[in-house]
Amino acid sequence: MGILLTSTTTPSGSLGWMFFLAQKYSKMFLQGTWITLYIAVIGTIIGFVLGYVIGLIQDARIGAGDSILKRCFLRFVKIIATIYVEIFRDTPMIVQAMIIYYGLKTAGINLSANAAGILCTVLNTGAYMAETVRGGIGSIEMGQREGAWAMGMSPFKTMLYVVLPQAFKNIIPEMANTFLTNLKMTSVLNVIAVQELFMAAKTVGGNYYKYFESYLVIAVIYFVLCFAFNRIFILLEKRMKGKDDYALAVEFMEDKQ
Repeated sequence: MGILLTSTTTPSGSLGWMFFLAQKYSKMFLQGTWITLYIAVIGTIIGFVLGYVIGLIQDARIGAGDSILKRCFLRFVKIIATIYVEIFRDTPMIVQAMIIYYGLKTAGINLSANAAGILCTVLNTGAYMAETVRGGIGSIEMGQREGAWAMGMSPFKTMLYVVLPQAFKNIIPEMANTFLTNLKMTSVLNVIAVQELFMAAKTVGGNYYKYFESYLVIAVIYFVLCFAFNRIFILLEKRMKGKDDYALAVEFMEDKQ
């Protein structure tokens, strides 16, 4: 049942209602913010690791000298990775959440709404990050790998010490975008009763039938969160870029010649 206001406590205008709802239900909005951040952070980190693994699998090359067993295994793993990526890239996250949550219940696996939301975010993030990682690895010149092999480094060490560190720098912007997307996409998890920001606004708005003002409150919260994290990622990207002193040194040597 809705909660009725007396004439002495009724706010005036949408702005007044926004402040009233934000103050009265501050704990609910804070809890929704915490759950939103929790799912987005955990889902992005684990999803990033999963995407890295899938990206490496997709980039793995089958050599002419490999055994039949190794070739069959790599092909099988690559097919599974491709199917996984295509399924999660070509279906909406809201549908994935419903299938994961209710599908697992049908199979006798009872996950909490939050756990199902994290699993959905991880699988969705992994699929998108896999393509990003594969593109990042592909952006590294083949000559660097060949040079490492000529120095006696194994393909595994070449990938670990030469290719991946450079690829990681190249995919930081996309990783940041993925996190910001996850931060906003957690709103679709309300369909499986995850008590995130959107669900909090929906509940609060229903108390006074002020959905517009309630959604404006969370719009401000989403904006502040995304704006702050975006600035943090920009600073991180600049730090990892390093200084351009080496470029100045090259120019100096060219001038000397």
